[in-house]
Amino acid sequence: MTSKGSSAIEAEHTVFSRAVGWIRRNLPRREHFERNRWLRPVAHRVLAPALWRFTRRSVPRGVALGVVTGILAPVAQIPLSAVLALPFRANIPAAALTTFITNPFTTPAIWVGAYWTGKWMLDFDRAVPAGRIASKVAENTGWLHWLIADAGPATAIGLITLSIGGAILGYAASSVGWRLWIARKWKRRSVGVH
Repeated sequence: MTSKGSSAIEAEHTVFSRAVGWIRRNLPRREHFERNRWLRPVAHRVLAPALWRFTRRSVPRGVALGVVTGILAPVAQIPLSAVLALPFRANIPAAALTTFITNPFTTPAIWVGAYWTGKWMLDFDRAVPAGRIASKVAENTGWLHWLIADAGPATAIGLITLSIGGAILGYAASSVGWRLWIARKWKRRSVGVH
């Protein structure tokens, strides 16, 4: 292997190590929730050890839940995902971390994608029988009417569709990733590398 290829692998490993370190430092821990005065009444439920263990079933549930709350909830995404993790027996750290799918960089793209997805699903253009009528109506409507009659419902339907699709994809990807990680771990253990 050339030195150029070796340095690229080392740089990739360094970036990955930094990302894993950042995630470990910023994941919510049980101790953080124990000290929170707002959670004391429900602390016995939120701090159940099963919700904090990383298992093959709880992590994909947490990822799916985090995607749904990340896309559909405009505020308080992490607390909402922690509360919703209770009935679904989902991993709280995985749910909380996955809510960051929406951030200032990705939110505009998600909302535009949601609008176009909803518009395609609702297909407003075919609801009007004649093209000439549709063009006349479009010429005479203002942006507020467009927002209420077209963009609002289309975006809402699109957000729901994207969150369900993203949850299914997140669940499947984290399940496959979990299985690959465990298989790699067993393979390394059988070879004797730790």
